[in-house]
Amino acid sequence: MATGIKRKRVAAPVSRGVALSKRMKTVPTRDIVAEIVPRPEDMGSQLERIAASNRTTFEKKVWTLLCQIPPGCVSTYGLMASHLGSSPRAVGNALRRNPFAPQVPCHRVVATGGALGGFKGYPSKDGEGVTIGEKKLLLRKEGVKIDEKGRVLGTPWSAFVS
Repeated sequence: MATGIKRKRVAAPVSRGVALSKRMKTVPTRDIVAEIVPRPEDMGSQLERIAASNRTTFEKKVWTLLCQIPPGCVSTYGLMASHLGSSPRAVGNALRRNPFAPQVPCHRVVATGGALGGFKGYPSKDGEGVTIGEKKLLLRKEGVKIDEKGRVLGTPWSAFVS
């Protein structure tokens, strides 16, 4: 193979519910993801409230994207920003101004490393928002696992649809 040539990795197609190896869990396909992602009719009242608000277009996009994160899952500021073509800080600022929480679940967004980050835009206290206990409680009620260091365990949700 010639040196200096980068090759793009292409994932092999995986059929529904098929494991790649005995060690790996099954890999969900687009069909399975479509079953997991909340459908618009499930999010109807929240989406209507967001659309009717007098907030910025960007804030509405962020809050609408939040509605796709299923209960028991978390995503990251970075993944949301990437999907929206924005920055993690801009996403965080929009989340800070979310007037519809917890029905529009901003508590389901964490930092890339799994740290909980802030909550409700309150100032930081020892590196965590002063309302972080409320965020932990909401996440634990949904079944999200948090380790002893306060980091969320598991793979962040990234199956956003446009």
